[in-house]
Amino acid sequence: MSDRLRGVVLTHAGLAESLVRAVFEITGDDEALVAASNVGLGRDRLCDLVAELTIDSPTVVFVDLPGGSCLQAVVAATRERHDVALVSGVNLPMLLDFVFNRDVTAAAAAERASEVGTKAIKVMA
Repeated sequence: MSDRLRGVVLTHAGLAESLVRAVFEITGDDEALVAASNVGLGRDRLCDLVAELTIDSPTVVFVDLPGGSCLQAVVAATRERHDVALVSGVNLPMLLDFVFNRDVTAAAAAERASEVGTKAIKVMA
């Protein structure tokens, strides 16, 4: 694959910015991920934002909640795009792994992110 994947983290409130900042602090990579929030955006503007953030390259969009406004906007804005994949339930381990594994298709990266993120969830009792 010639174009490296880009990640967009789209969440409620300031969660995306905090996650992307944490990834940068750990990895030093400030090009792999872009943070965006739904704060103050209605459905149409949120869809426009998703379209703007995914237009230039193959992209994996990470959202916080399944069925939330961020997920719905991604689905609506990228319905015809085959180079955009969507992962719900974003967490720090999946984003860290994504930064170092972007030389694959968006679909493959999304699958890997889901696996890594799920494996990172443990009950530590």
